[in-house]
Amino acid sequence: MYKLVELQSGVCSADGFYADGVSAGLKPNGAKDMAFIYSDTLCEVASTFTTNKMAAAPIKHFKAKGAFETNFVLINSKNANAMTGSAGVRDIEEILSTLPSDAINPVMSSTGVIGVRVPKEKLIAGAKLFDLTQQQPQNAAEAIMTTDSFSKQKAYRVELEDGSSFNIGAMAKGAGMINPAMATMLCFITTDAAVTKSEMQEILDEVVQTTFNAASVDGDTSTNDTVMLLANKKSGVYEREVFKEALHAIMLFLAREMVRDGEGATKLVTYNVTGAKDDVEAQKVAKTLSDSLLVKTALYGEDPNWGRIASTVGASGVEAYEEKLTISFDDVCVYKQGELYFDEIMEQKAAEVMKKSSFTISCDLGIANGKFEAYGCDLGYEYVKINADYRT
Repeated sequence: MYKLVELQSGVCSADGFYADGVSAGLKPNGAKDMAFIYSDTLCEVASTFTTNKMAAAPIKHFKAKGAFETNFVLINSKNANAMTGSAGVRDIEEILSTLPSDAINPVMSSTGVIGVRVPKEKLIAGAKLFDLTQQQPQNAAEAIMTTDSFSKQKAYRVELEDGSSFNIGAMAKGAGMINPAMATMLCFITTDAAVTKSEMQEILDEVVQTTFNAASVDGDTSTNDTVMLLANKKSGVYEREVFKEALHAIMLFLAREMVRDGEGATKLVTYNVTGAKDDVEAQKVAKTLSDSLLVKTALYGEDPNWGRIASTVGASGVEAYEEKLTISFDDVCVYKQGELYFDEIMEQKAAEVMKKSSFTISCDLGIANGKFEAYGCDLGYEYVKINADYRT
């Protein structure tokens, strides 16, 4: 048995971690645009990154380091440092070389506009404003935002049955260009659990599949997607399954928050697919539903057009049969194994479900035991407005 006690201190919840955000002049009006995470002892690092072949310079720089420990992550918004070639990597090396000597083997992460060199001078000057004694997780979470309408944080103290405990906390950003396939989204997780690098990486790789990889706003995979997990082991406490469940709880919360904050979104929808031939096929169906533009626009219009759901299931490429499929909006069944339930009364009930800000669309394929949950949102006019003039 264990207990999760929610904390309000984000990435500063684990012992020995510090964070803050400042304005380096990348965003207008003095908005925070540069953050750091610092540990007073070295950390093991686990990570997962975008599968986009045009991976950004910070990811290339990170991967080129091989196996390493660090105690410092520098993060900037407004500029992704993507599609900047070897010059983008050299810019990172120059910026990191100017950090205080307390920053050991530092790494960098970026988000924002693609195809523009980072303003090195602004970032170097901004880093001089850092005070590594500060524990200001809200400032850090705000500094990494781009089109996000709110910051995203979660943290727990994990209390084990024997009275010992460890802490784990995280911050994330993401509202558009969200279709993580790794892993524009960033997530930084800190813990004082005494977890080894190999176990940490193994657990992260597993948990990301049902959290960030199950989330979609617009079906576009960023060049910069990053999940970074840092463990300084200061608590001396660790239990694998408990750590995994705590990490899953944090990452699932943040993944759903990203979808809820999808650019212009008004609905957070869970796609619960069951009865597939296997979990892989269930995942294909759920992700196809969460990415479908026709489904998304029906959600925005609050139209219980279940035919779009059925058509998308059939187009996903998995084994599926009209006479075995069942579709429900929350607990309102509109179609069951070839029988139409969609009369005037059921349509009204389904329409009422779709007026809610959060609900579930369930699809039972009726074949075997495969299952998967994905998370998506609607698509409306505001998304087009935001992305039509994103660079301006």
